Amino acid sequence: MSSFSTAATTVSIAPAARIFGDFRLPGDKSISHRSAMFAALGGGRSRIDNYSTARDCQNTLDCLAALGVKYQRQDSIVTIEGVGLDGFTEARQTLDAGNSGTTIRLLSGILAGQPFTTVIGGDESLSRRPMRRIIEPLTMMGARIEARDGTYPPLRINGGNLHAIEYRPPMASAQVKTCVLLAGLFADGETTIIEATPTRNHTEIMLRESGAALKIGHDENGERITIPGRQPLAALGNYTVAGDISSSAFFLIAALVAPEGELRLQHIGVNPSRAALIDVLTEMGGQIAIENARHAHGEPVADLVARSSSLTGKVELSSGVIANLIDEIPVLAIAGTQIDGSMTIRGAGELRVKESDRIRAIVDNLRLMGVTIEEFEDGFHLDGPQQLRGARVNSYGDHRIAMAFSVAGLIAIGETVIDGADAASVSLPEFYSLLSAAGAPVKLGS
Repeated sequence: MSSFSTAATTVSIAPAARIFGDFRLPGDKSISHRSAMFAALGGGRSRIDNYSTARDCQNTLDCLAALGVKYQRQDSIVTIEGVGLDGFTEARQTLDAGNSGTTIRLLSGILAGQPFTTVIGGDESLSRRPMRRIIEPLTMMGARIEARDGTYPPLRINGGNLHAIEYRPPMASAQVKTCVLLAGLFADGETTIIEATPTRNHTEIMLRESGAALKIGHDENGERITIPGRQPLAALGNYTVAGDISSSAFFLIAALVAPEGELRLQHIGVNPSRAALIDVLTEMGGQIAIENARHAHGEPVADLVARSSSLTGKVELSSGVIANLIDEIPVLAIAGTQIDGSMTIRGAGELRVKESDRIRAIVDNLRLMGVTIEEFEDGFHLDGPQQLRGARVNSYGDHRIAMAFSVAGLIAIGETVIDGADAASVSLPEFYSLLSAAGAPVKLGS
């Protein structure tokens, strides 16, 4: 494997005739964030293996350390000494979540339960991301939260003395659900979240792995998830994080659209709440095999094998499925340009307030590469197949845009240059090394 990482701000990608490889990916970001927080909340020592190398996940560790949690890290192995519900200490400075919306939204649930005041913020991009969706339920539980213009970071959280609530999020969001459930651990009584549209359930699985008395039921309004407050959690013990299915999307699609492609990705998390992308790609004719299926720490995992495929169909995705593949839409759009048919994405307005306006970034960059695409406020439409032309595109500081258009460069005529390619390190610092090892002609600039 090439030794370079994503340190360069510019990357050049040339067309690839063949994409081939067999490797593991770093740990799932969503699970890594949660494993660190649950290890901190538990009683005793936890050893987390294959912890994500993403900068976002390191931000979570740094924030926990500022709250008095002791940890040691050696490469992808993290050892955490749990402090329990009542062992966090007041930070001496503003907590820095960096670019990580997951860090600030999930950790705010824990901070709301603390008998002290904490300020948590992040970088310029995070400071533009709305937090009203967590401020509202946490305020209902008794926390006092100040934010810029009532919604933007930094957040000043005055916590403690929380009471249980029953809450129905206005939009499907695993981050909001997790934030409220974490706050519910500190509340008097039983806190219930009602989900009309189910979202990724890593938090529920990890609560049970930690010994929590979680109750899950259904009624006419959807799924009811209830957590009793003030129950101690056990340490995670020896915990191995599965490979990140969101990161795997870039490699799976690179193999599917390559003239010759076969990639095996080992030990990938295939939680049904995250596997919608595989279902969509399979329905498009993508050859993706799920092999060696098993469970680890309550999470389903498997090896994924993707091979060159002829993509066809009329793909129409709306809000019912969007919540479970929201992070994969940028690279799914690249696959859409190669489909013998069409792709329509609606109900994805959440993309407007990610690390960038991802709908705008997808549309603008594809147009630069010669693609005809129609933009909607909540999505886009394109007909395929269309030939991509190499161009100079912009990541807009967004890791998923940088990686998606690297995949686009593999099937374009001529060279594609990505400005701001270093954004990939937010979720996968090894991305360009792995892509190069699979046969992609990658050249790093300054």
